Amino acid sequence: MPIRLRKLIGTILIIILVIFYALAAVTFASLLLGASPWWVHLLYFFFTGLLWILPAMLIIKWMEKPANNR
Repeated sequence: MPIRLRKLIGTILIIILVIFYALAAVTFASLLLGASPWWVHLLYFFFTGLLWILPAMLIIKWMEKPANNR
């Protein structure tokens, strides 16, 4: 697969990942953490704010692989 196509697909995947991840994180927080103290919200959003990096890192690794020259 050409590098330009791989980067285009990867960019679209990261955008989709961020949108769905943010919606899921906020929905989960509003449903389950509504009556929790402020520090629980702080910890939750700190960890969920960092957790999306793991799948994004895998997509970026895939995007940066060298092209197969067959």
